[in-house]
Amino acid sequence: MTVRTRYAPSPTGDPHIGNIRAALFSWAYARANGGQFLLRIEDTDRARLQETSLEAIMDSLHWLGIDWDEGPVVGGPHEPYFQSQRLPLYQHAAGRLIDEGNAYRCFCTPERLDQMRKAQQASKQPPGYDGRCRDIPREESDRRAANEPFTVRFKMKHDGTTVLHDLIRGDVTFDNALQDDFVALKSDGYPTYHLAVVVDDTEMQISHAIRGDEWISSAPKHIQLYDALGYEPPVWAHLPLILGPDHKKLSKRSGDTAVLDYATNGYLPEAMVNFLAFLGWSLDDHTSLVTIDDLKQHFDLARVVPNPAVFDVERLNFLNGYYIRAMDEERWHATITQWSGQQMDAALVAAVAPILRERVARLDEIGPMTAFLFGDDAPGYQAELLAEKLGGDAAIAQTVLDTAMAAFSEIASEDWNQASIEAAIRGLEPVLGLKLRKFVSVLYVAIEGSPQGLPLFDSVAIIGRSRTLHRLAAALQKLA
Repeated sequence: MTVRTRYAPSPTGDPHIGNIRAALFSWAYARANGGQFLLRIEDTDRARLQETSLEAIMDSLHWLGIDWDEGPVVGGPHEPYFQSQRLPLYQHAAGRLIDEGNAYRCFCTPERLDQMRKAQQASKQPPGYDGRCRDIPREESDRRAANEPFTVRFKMKHDGTTVLHDLIRGDVTFDNALQDDFVALKSDGYPTYHLAVVVDDTEMQISHAIRGDEWISSAPKHIQLYDALGYEPPVWAHLPLILGPDHKKLSKRSGDTAVLDYATNGYLPEAMVNFLAFLGWSLDDHTSLVTIDDLKQHFDLARVVPNPAVFDVERLNFLNGYYIRAMDEERWHATITQWSGQQMDAALVAAVAPILRERVARLDEIGPMTAFLFGDDAPGYQAELLAEKLGGDAAIAQTVLDTAMAAFSEIASEDWNQASIEAAIRGLEPVLGLKLRKFVSVLYVAIEGSPQGLPLFDSVAIIGRSRTLHRLAAALQKLA
């Protein structure tokens, strides 16, 4: 069997972590088995469509290095790949279901359905359609359809069980008595997800349906639809739930944000791929670092576990730092230039690159860390910050600045380097009668605008003698 998988997002918002993990696993399984990966856009929810979502979907995939063999832009033998352009297929399938007695027209109004739901809630009954239109004679249904709006509901079996054969979870059994007749085709002629996914996966010859566990409850609907339409179902694989660090359902606060937000916030695609891969899967019992090429070669659904995975942002930050330090020099220099938000010449980039590499966990930290390198003055700060670590004693802060200015003034321009600067600053200890850790924050604020930042000796060497003395003088003026 040729492996054919798909990613079928709805353009009602930007792809989030759980959603894009399903795309990564589907893509990796197809690539590892010499198959094809499809991108299909499920745009039948017309009320919730967002114009920017399609671009965000494709940008998210491109950022992670996920390509598709069929779908928007690239085309393919199963065009079109937008569900809104495939309506005749769904309408034909709905007509077949009605003709063969597996579905029926429902003429219940929204008001009547709302009353039904309220009555069920009041009597503490499980929600679901009560079957009012299920047994309307076909002749009456045809006559009413000419004048009344209607939906098409699928006739679910109400006796026995439906069994989901799942690669990850084994067999999952559902009691048919708990299922209700769901809407397959809406009154506007658009399908619901349930009908569309069955028709499209069949027409596009999808061999493996890899999706999140939130779709398990819908499995009986899909299995019975496949049976009623005489279609061969795909192999099912429902991925484990992703939980937050508190082991509760993932939320925006705990990491369930748009994938592209991570790109904007300075995460590398290779870190995100590595992180996503281990949300429910592992290469073996000891490997913790994998690349997208590793996934293309070795991904196997047999290594996916059903237990919930935990979104650990500390792990993501660690991976991001690892891949930053693993960058080749040329790419790292280009990255610094891009994320600094400033014009940086090659010499400045080369000077600051090794210092940043060991300290940056996210690329969006580069801008704030390097802001002090530009302009004559340190980034804006309040005078109180100079003495904050000294218990607010401005007199001591002033003495530190005066003494440092005197020490730096004795260093000739040609001798201005990290070693001479370190010697000068450490030489302040006996003069001030203070340990370095007690007074160094004064110099950090005066030079970098913050009590902490890039290593002080290196920073002073990089900005040069003139700007250093200027900033110390400015700090003294602030205190005065």
